[in-house]
Amino acid sequence: MEVQPNEMSEQEVVSRNFIEQIIDEDLAEGKYESICTRFPPEPNGYLHIGHAKSILLNYGLAKQYGGRFNLRFDDTNPTKEKTEFVESIKADVAWLGADWEDRLYFASDYFDFMYEGAVKLIKKGKAYVCDLSADEIREYRGTFEEPGKESPYRNRSVEENLELFENMKNGMYADGEKVLRAKIDMASPNLNMRDPVIYRVAHMTHHNTGDKWCIYPMYDFAHPIEDAQEGVTHSICTLEFEDHRPLYDWVLKELEYPHPPKQIEFAKLYLTNVVTGKRYIKKLVEEKIVDGWDDPRLVSIAALRRRGFTPESIQKFVELCGVSKANSSVDYGMLEYCIREDLKLKKPRMMAVLDPIRLVIDNYPEDQVEYFEVQNNLENPELGSRQVPFCRELYIEREDFMEEPVKKYFRLFPGNEVRLMNAYFVTCTGCEKDENGKVTCVHCTYDPATRTGNFTERKVKGTIHWVSARHAVKAEVRLYENLVDEEKGVYNKEDGSLNLNPDSITVLKDCCLEENLKGAKAYESFQFVRQGFFCVDAKDSTEEHPVYNRIVSLKSSFKLPAQS
Repeated sequence: MEVQPNEMSEQEVVSRNFIEQIIDEDLAEGKYESICTRFPPEPNGYLHIGHAKSILLNYGLAKQYGGRFNLRFDDTNPTKEKTEFVESIKADVAWLGADWEDRLYFASDYFDFMYEGAVKLIKKGKAYVCDLSADEIREYRGTFEEPGKESPYRNRSVEENLELFENMKNGMYADGEKVLRAKIDMASPNLNMRDPVIYRVAHMTHHNTGDKWCIYPMYDFAHPIEDAQEGVTHSICTLEFEDHRPLYDWVLKELEYPHPPKQIEFAKLYLTNVVTGKRYIKKLVEEKIVDGWDDPRLVSIAALRRRGFTPESIQKFVELCGVSKANSSVDYGMLEYCIREDLKLKKPRMMAVLDPIRLVIDNYPEDQVEYFEVQNNLENPELGSRQVPFCRELYIEREDFMEEPVKKYFRLFPGNEVRLMNAYFVTCTGCEKDENGKVTCVHCTYDPATRTGNFTERKVKGTIHWVSARHAVKAEVRLYENLVDEEKGVYNKEDGSLNLNPDSITVLKDCCLEENLKGAKAYESFQFVRQGFFCVDAKDSTEEHPVYNRIVSLKSSFKLPAQS
């Protein structure tokens, strides 16, 4: 029998987060017939992992309650906004699976409503044109301990204010010469209510409206109007906007919207040892320390996608982080845990040699090639199998041979027998070196009776992977570590600069991959046996020169916290 919402058990009610409880109450009281949420980014940079939490939270709530989800660009500041950022944000939101359907909006769509709203406030005696400079406004504002002082222009007549505001709109003043301020309370304990600026002069070309406007609304004035015009019911934002909520509510009340949205704040998502600040990322891009906003060492959504993270892994990560009112930091290892969990049963396990050394099987027929059937994923038989070529000359990892083995080393060394994964047992007979004493080739013999590597008459302790030299696909592989020095922390305490890790990327140029990886497409990902999960780079990889990014290594010390 289906349980109706009002019949939910006490345990189920307790398990709902505080935002769901507020929505449940609003619907039960009839405040709203259905819900509408939105994700309202400013198009002044690329989105990062913290934005993913907001996107998935807002979209998830709309879907959960059978409501609507809007994507809206808060493009009220033309000095920093670009069409490039608009397009990147649309791509990120769609990739995460949040469907805004036909509800794509821009704050600039409502500039006429905002202007009319400002005129309405002036006519009600609730707004005035002020000639104070930005520094003077700041000085007059007061402090947390002292009330502010009223502007000498606060009591201009309605008629004068209407004329001055129209002159502002008509381009008669220079940037910063005049502003429109809400008339609220210069003694308010909340500094945001001390006659905040709601319009400023800015002679800038806007990416969406061109040169139609030379005055632009401030975010705190524009945002509630945008929400109300779209029929948003719950304006869900992060905690830094909590002190702005009284102004949000004031604007809606004074403009007399009949069903005003409700602002609810939740804690931001903070990840340890990562760079999310747009100012810092912009500097890294401009100084070419990273190769763009989508460099795989960053945690922008575009960077995570390029590195090989999946929407499902990020959805799982956001779900594990939960929704709360308390700010906290999450270990980056949890994000890596989520991508491993998502990929381990989905992806084939391929053989790739990242630091190759030649292995010659001296007693194997020189021109012979045979194929071994190899399971794509031993934990998931549904992924089937593939044929892998084998011949006399192979590549193995350099670390899988040691001329003078250390204790408990069970791989190849003179006289030792190992299993070539899925193929034969081989015994090392010696090696060749160059003039510097570096090993260039390992020699061995094979036992034909041990075919497929499942031979049980004798045991070997070591198993190594390999790639047929004749069939190998040559590739570049990039190994990523944290962009910042984890021991020093993200920021230098003395000057605020980033503590960068000089070894955040290692580029391996001459890797050898099994031939089944030939022709792999951008974003395709695989597990490389013993190495980790890897993804075809979407920016630099070509058919002639494949490039793979390591998404994540195979093992981690991270453990999910025990469930209470």
